Amino acid sequence: MTHNPIRPWRNVERRKSRQIMVGKVPVGGDAPISVQTMTNTDTSDVRATLDQIIRAADVGADIVRVSTPDEASTQALREICRESPVPIVADIHFHYKRAIEAAEAGAACLRINPGNIGDAKRVAEVVRAAKDHGCSIRIGVNAGSLEKHLLEKYGEPCPAAMVESGLDHIKLLQDNDFHEFKISVKASDVFLSAAAYQELADATDAPIHLGITEAGGLISGTVKSAIGLGNLLWMGIGDTIRVSLSADPVEEVKVGFEILKSLGLRTRGVQIISCPSCARQGFDVIKTVEKLEKRLEHIKQPMSLSIIGCVVNGPGEALMTDIGFTGGGAGSGMVYLAGKQDHKMSNDQMVDHIVGLVEERAAKLDAEAAAADAAE
Repeated sequence: MTHNPIRPWRNVERRKSRQIMVGKVPVGGDAPISVQTMTNTDTSDVRATLDQIIRAADVGADIVRVSTPDEASTQALREICRESPVPIVADIHFHYKRAIEAAEAGAACLRINPGNIGDAKRVAEVVRAAKDHGCSIRIGVNAGSLEKHLLEKYGEPCPAAMVESGLDHIKLLQDNDFHEFKISVKASDVFLSAAAYQELADATDAPIHLGITEAGGLISGTVKSAIGLGNLLWMGIGDTIRVSLSADPVEEVKVGFEILKSLGLRTRGVQIISCPSCARQGFDVIKTVEKLEKRLEHIKQPMSLSIIGCVVNGPGEALMTDIGFTGGGAGSGMVYLAGKQDHKMSNDQMVDHIVGLVEERAAKLDAEAAAADAAE
């Protein structure tokens, strides 16, 4: 659980799940909630796929999924897994041999739907390959591809059908004495997803992978994901997440981190608190924040930064942030450090100055962390 004795209303009591490993990344238990994305390149294009993986990892992706629809993809996967800075999940549908090839190529996890892999014998072969090569498995249930007998039983995709599908798939793995799995029950409908995940959370102790599938474009998909995933995370459900957007995978990672940061479940990089601006603003807040977001993307140490256009809320917000700038008059504003007024700065020099202050604080935090590691 997050622990805030001063403001207990901010605590999130996380569901207790067992822990598995996806490569070097722990998922479930008391591990941090990991952020995933998926490449959209042709996997057989090793360079393009690796470039996308590296860009995603640079902004915080813990795990990256790669589609492996054919033999050319699984052949390319060997080099991709070897050079990737983060564990790779191989996305498998229908053909069980692709799963075996992906395990042999070094995938850290196989994303499969055991129900469409084939008969029990083929599932057993995939499980054997996963065991032999140290892979975990994600059971991926999707409202859009439920088994025919469940649709006939329930009439339409519904939470009960999705959870029954997931539990049936769990049994397939457990019958093969395989327990290193996580599970998802995704839908594009926020209500359906949320209800299915809540029911699933009560039915198993397996780590849960959260997602609102096919959420849409950058803005609409971000809103849907924030509502669906945010509510589930607030309830304590979820051990790893993927925000599914029709956008650059880097944007998926950024949105995922922002959702976790807003709930105090992960801290990475600069959290900017800024006003929407109005006629009282002492400088152009919107353009300033755009510039700062771009120039501070490289910062990994967590810290808070308030950028407020005037003195109505600026001083109060600055009290609660590591660094702050509040617009004043006559072309300058007040810089706050650790919640206290420190010095004035002209608006035309403010962006460069704030970037310098953030980088200086990040370097100090890096040095302190390195010293602590050396002392252990």
